[in-house]
Amino acid sequence: MPANVAERTRELRLRDDADGTVTFPCTVGLLTGDGHCLPVPVSGTARDEDGTLHAVGDAHGFRAELRLVPDGPTAYGATLTVRRTAPEPLEAGLRVELLLGESDDPGWLIPGVFYGENRLPGCTRRYPRYAPVADEGDPMTADAWAFRADRCATPAVFARDRRGGAALATTEHGTLGEQGVGFALLDGGRPALRLHAPYREEPLSYYGSATPRPAETVLHHWHPGEEHTLRFSAHLLDNDPHAYAPVLRSLHTATEAPDAPAAWAGADRAAALSAEGLHRWHYRSDPPVLLETAAFDREALGERGDRPAMHVSWVSGIPYAHALLLHGRRVGDSAKAGAAVAVIDHICANPAPGGTFWGQWSADRGWSAGWTGDRRRLHARTLGDATLFLLRALTAERALGHDHPRWETAVRANLAAALAGQDPATGRLAAAHDSETGAAIDRVGAAGLAWVGALVEAAEAFGEPGYLDAARRAGEAFGSDVRSEFLCGAPEDVSLAPTSEDGYNAIIAYTLLHEADPAGPWLDLARRAADWTLTFRYTYDVRFPPHTLLGQYGFRTRGGDQASPSNQHLHAFGLICLPETVRLARHLDDPYYLRSARENFDCFRQFVARADGDFNAYRGMVSERFYQTECFQAKGMLLTLSHAWSAGVLLYACEVARNLPELQEDM
Repeated sequence: MPANVAERTRELRLRDDADGTVTFPCTVGLLTGDGHCLPVPVSGTARDEDGTLHAVGDAHGFRAELRLVPDGPTAYGATLTVRRTAPEPLEAGLRVELLLGESDDPGWLIPGVFYGENRLPGCTRRYPRYAPVADEGDPMTADAWAFRADRCATPAVFARDRRGGAALATTEHGTLGEQGVGFALLDGGRPALRLHAPYREEPLSYYGSATPRPAETVLHHWHPGEEHTLRFSAHLLDNDPHAYAPVLRSLHTATEAPDAPAAWAGADRAAALSAEGLHRWHYRSDPPVLLETAAFDREALGERGDRPAMHVSWVSGIPYAHALLLHGRRVGDSAKAGAAVAVIDHICANPAPGGTFWGQWSADRGWSAGWTGDRRRLHARTLGDATLFLLRALTAERALGHDHPRWETAVRANLAAALAGQDPATGRLAAAHDSETGAAIDRVGAAGLAWVGALVEAAEAFGEPGYLDAARRAGEAFGSDVRSEFLCGAPEDVSLAPTSEDGYNAIIAYTLLHEADPAGPWLDLARRAADWTLTFRYTYDVRFPPHTLLGQYGFRTRGGDQASPSNQHLHAFGLICLPETVRLARHLDDPYYLRSARENFDCFRQFVARADGDFNAYRGMVSERFYQTECFQAKGMLLTLSHAWSAGVLLYACEVARNLPELQEDM
């Protein structure tokens, strides 16, 4: 063994102090077809003068050597070489396991897939959840989980003990095929971080519904003398729950990106295409609405495949009418500008009895609360987004000499409800409002963050500092959610699940607060919110089977965001905070955030249909879902629906990018 110090021991230690250890308890674990994990114990360790650590072991017909090379003071580049030494073949998988000290709260993080317990007990959406004791009534609650790597925005797993934390990171593919990550709380309360080759999905496989699929325990057929090397990294962290951020930054930087951009079109062309699609396929004039979806297949499905409904924001409505209006005014397209004004007028002319917007219009029910499951429950994120973008539309129109008094009335009425629903003791804004009275229903989750941006911008637009005072109080209240590294509740359809959309709301809120109140604590909260949001952003390009649509078109996932642990597909919603993210990078003088924003903008200028027939869509159509893993549909598939928000958020990003010097080369 190449080392100047050697000893016989039973583990390889990365940290060893009075508060606990971080160790590799064996060189490798052998996962067998009967469900057992056979350890290959450490028979000897060594440390070179440069700090490189070695461990070797022989057992069960395998020889393993683990080598960890220091990469800075708290990180190691690791190689694990495993060879079959027995004369007969064997079916087995490999497990790398890093064991931490005792923990009261492991704080699990698998980027894009798992956040702490991952699902609050009151969450109505069923998907994988952690609890130290299994829940017999909920098969999706367990104390140990394993996932395939392509579910992960970065294939890595983090946890904490009472002393600090640790992480393991790998790549999507290795010589044994697709790899995986996982974790477990072992006896004695010690968190274990795991890597698997080939991947495993345990105790079940999640496919996007409350009905679990069987576990996937993929094995490799080892021939005598066969040898494979796994490459990964190990990281020691301090006890800050935010300590994952520099690790993910370093992994992102270390992952090589292709020289050529992914985008099929520059921003100006993407704007023209998405504006055409939004107007041609989603706009209806009687009444003036932006239909939430339009089917690709017009021959077989026709309008039966469209969704004859419009949310006031979120998946349709005002934000995207605002984008269409910006585009129509800029290029002198009166038809598109007129359609956008008509949509916004229609929403503003039909308030709920409590004074706010309704959540959704549909052809069969008229105006209603939306997807909350309660006819009187109006989701605060939907209302807050609609109010913010209505105010932006009003401001832009007034700058061009067009006034819309009813729009200001609607903004003020919605903000009045937001102020009335603010908790006088904590400053927390409501998560939902009663459609009949406008009163707060509850304040659980972070949906109320969506009001903050509207309040900040209204304070300046209307010259009313009281709005900013309320936004400050709310920013302080929701700051505890940001610092806890768990934001949830933004979308109507996934209850109290953590989502990338919660992160977008937080970036908008805290960036705007900082710009309005530079002396406040908002810049640090904006940075933390951005780091948390970027845990959902893919730092690598998933490898798609060549027979799939995404494989054939060469779709690149780097810069795309996982929607949530509940909805495991890529979506473009991060473009909604493109301008705030670019300005945040400017405020922090940190190119990392700008690079990520540009990758996001680049990613979703793929798959906007350039002509009728492009990827079986019609010109200007934009899909909502890109299936980068096995969830809802097979990996490599594309949802064959154009969504108003998907075209709209791309159009919005293209229009606002024109005013951002950092993005001019993307035009």
